[in-house]
Amino acid sequence: MDWTATTPLRIALLDDHAVVRHGLVELLRAESDFRVVGAFANSREMMMALRSEPADLLLVDYALAPDDIEGLNLIRALCTRFPDSKILVASAHCSPATVALTLRAGAGGFVGKNQPLPELVAAIRTVARGRVYLDPALAVEFAYLLSDVAVHESSQAEDDKDPLMVHVDLSPREREVLRCCLNGMSVTDVAKKFGRSAKTISTQKQSAFRKLGIRTDNELFKMHRQLGML
Repeated sequence: MDWTATTPLRIALLDDHAVVRHGLVELLRAESDFRVVGAFANSREMMMALRSEPADLLLVDYALAPDDIEGLNLIRALCTRFPDSKILVASAHCSPATVALTLRAGAGGFVGKNQPLPELVAAIRTVARGRVYLDPALAVEFAYLLSDVAVHESSQAEDDKDPLMVHVDLSPREREVLRCCLNGMSVTDVAKKFGRSAKTISTQKQSAFRKLGIRTDNELFKMHRQLGML
């Protein structure tokens, strides 16, 4: 697609942080071939606006406010309701597992919020042209996850066969907490098992959730099932 030869690329963005929205709008408006048609704080506002003001590309945050629709369901909903709009996801939590599920749900690319701003512009152009975008470092990790290469840890040998557990940023204790959760154990059960406080276990669990880009046990089980099918 060569939008510069016709009309500017219409972009709508979604992020629940006002400062981030403002910064993104200013960045994108500096590009002569981009036109920002809307900047929204929640998914409901975006979907209502897109009915009357279509966008060629949707730049959306993966993790929104707790009362908003979660990342994967948001992507699926946008793909269903606005099939002509391409989707680029931005997130501070860009684990290989999250990226794999995001692309599987229908997104055209995934960009980390810690990347340089020119990379975001490049990502937008790439996805708008119908190609998949992953930054080089993330692409290496993504390929590593999908290759089923085991991460060797003598004390965690059973984790080596689990595509969720090979996430390289998870600490050994975060992995063991997640493994227990997947086995149906509560935070209290895990605390008793390892002789640690429930507060410590809860902190480790939430830290692991943030790294995986999820918020709830249901999302953990869903991610585990879906990764098993990749």
